[in-house]
Amino acid sequence: MPERTLPLLDPDARLVIGHRGASAEAPENTLAAFRRAAELGVDGFELDVRVTADGVAVVIHDPQLERTTDGAGAVAASPLARLRELDAGARFTTDGGRTFPWRGRGVRVPTLDEVLAAFPAMPLIIEVKVPEAQAAVRDALLRHAATARCVVCAIPHAAIAAFQRPPFLRGASRRDIARLWLGSHVSIASAARDCLCFAVPVHHRRLHVTTDRFLAAARRLSRPVHVWTVDDPAEAASLWARGVSGILTNTPGAMPPAGERPAPHSSTATSAPNGNRIPRE
Repeated sequence: MPERTLPLLDPDARLVIGHRGASAEAPENTLAAFRRAAELGVDGFELDVRVTADGVAVVIHDPQLERTTDGAGAVAASPLARLRELDAGARFTTDGGRTFPWRGRGVRVPTLDEVLAAFPAMPLIIEVKVPEAQAAVRDALLRHAATARCVVCAIPHAAIAAFQRPPFLRGASRRDIARLWLGSHVSIASAARDCLCFAVPVHHRRLHVTTDRFLAAARRLSRPVHVWTVDDPAEAASLWARGVSGILTNTPGAMPPAGERPAPHSSTATSAPNGNRIPRE
């Protein structure tokens, strides 16, 4: 899949991306959630990767095991063999804890290798949670010849140091996002040109991240912006109309089909005196 055809890198795409799979219907970051998302026709998955005590890349969000499994302790302190014994469906509930429909059904914490093998054509946004996971992620992508369909991002910039050069596709770190956001709001050139896309929340604490200025600055760089976590179809439609490319959602089945996703409004930006396109707030 050549870089130019990867939907995750297309600013004009209107994508539905399964946030940890279809995580409203099945336990997050598991093969069950990814299978359900694929059945619902998503354009890609977003997932989180950590590393075990014995150096294996595993797909799990939290540093601790308690929230999503029946185990306890740190992922980083657990060898893969121990993780294999845990029930990754034990805590999943859709009714506030009255029932646990995935408990005891053999759902496990998957390795990144297993996800890449199970979905050999699916585009992925891979969030590397800690710098220590980089080598294991890099090796898995190379083993599966998956570098052209996977964008690697992280919150700490140090967690994507291994993905700066081809054949890897590097998304944004928190530092890249901050640089673009700040640059867009003081009308200066961005220093975040070396990342290929931005995956951001609508808000970070009290800060509105997806302002019109931020979205227009990314578009000037031909960098798509993917937004998490959006489960309301009306909010998704509004974000697409404002220029967002991808919607990361727990409920991909609730999102409109491709033909009903709005293109950006032409009125979202206006020309600034210096020739740049600065949007109206």
